[in-house]
Amino acid sequence: MRIVSLLPAATEILCALGLEDQLVGVTHECDYPPSVQVLPRVTRTLIPHDASSSEIDALVRERLKTQAALYSLDQEVLEWLQPDLLVTQALCDVCAVAESEVQEAACRLPGQPRVLNLEPMSLRDVFETLRTVGRATRRLEKACEVVEALENRVAAVTARTAAIPRRDWPRVAFLEWIAPPFSAGHWNPALIEMAGGVDILGISGQPSRSLPWEEVVRARPDVLFVSCCGYAADRALQDMPFLKQQPGWASLRCVKNSRVFVSDGNAYFSRPGPRLVDSLEILAHALHPSVHPLPAAYLPFLRAAA
Repeated sequence: MRIVSLLPAATEILCALGLEDQLVGVTHECDYPPSVQVLPRVTRTLIPHDASSSEIDALVRERLKTQAALYSLDQEVLEWLQPDLLVTQALCDVCAVAESEVQEAACRLPGQPRVLNLEPMSLRDVFETLRTVGRATRRLEKACEVVEALENRVAAVTARTAAIPRRDWPRVAFLEWIAPPFSAGHWNPALIEMAGGVDILGISGQPSRSLPWEEVVRARPDVLFVSCCGYAADRALQDMPFLKQQPGWASLRCVKNSRVFVSDGNAYFSRPGPRLVDSLEILAHALHPSVHPLPAAYLPFLRAAA
């Protein structure tokens, strides 16, 4: 089978199932595992590489109003690759090539490859997408093995969390964007609860949303966790001065107690793939470091921001 992935999370899922040797093309954002970076790129972005958070937000909002694409497919490369299967998503029109464009491209390709659409809204849905891809690629047994291993890790976190009294669970404000602030939705509120926190901004299973900074202040977070969609931790830290200039920043309990954390939203939290379980373990350590250990491999992906 010749497979093209149109989503970084799909690339990670395919590789977790041992299908890297059948992967012939990926997006410009696919970077994990590192070995996929040598594969042909089938997408392009119109977002300037040096755009600020506010500039990216403006581009996205304009795209939503006009339906103008931020990402485009390279039809010539697709035709050259001759895929049998395209793996894409319809969860977010601003995070990847629009589903309609993928379907149109598939119809123009020789042999009209199958289009597999992934649309997870929760961690459980992510596990089901692994099985879905497994069924579509005749790797269901492997997919079940991968899911079982991930579920065991989740169970280990939730078991440790169960021993923490609810009164000791911090109020958590989780932002997936800084300028302007966006609360993290989808699977992240559930991750916060499994990690031993109370999400005070997001709604489990619902999309992320833009909110005024005043709402963050009124929510009185004990912990502020920032994981910007598509940004590594170092890049997100560059935008932290925007928050620090907002009214009421210095008076926040999380700031006074040095409980402001920045994590890698490119590798974790924003990608609905196997590394969402890594994300849970990172978050759990940030909320309860004496209860939840942080594997050494995660150290570069969690940073304190005073």
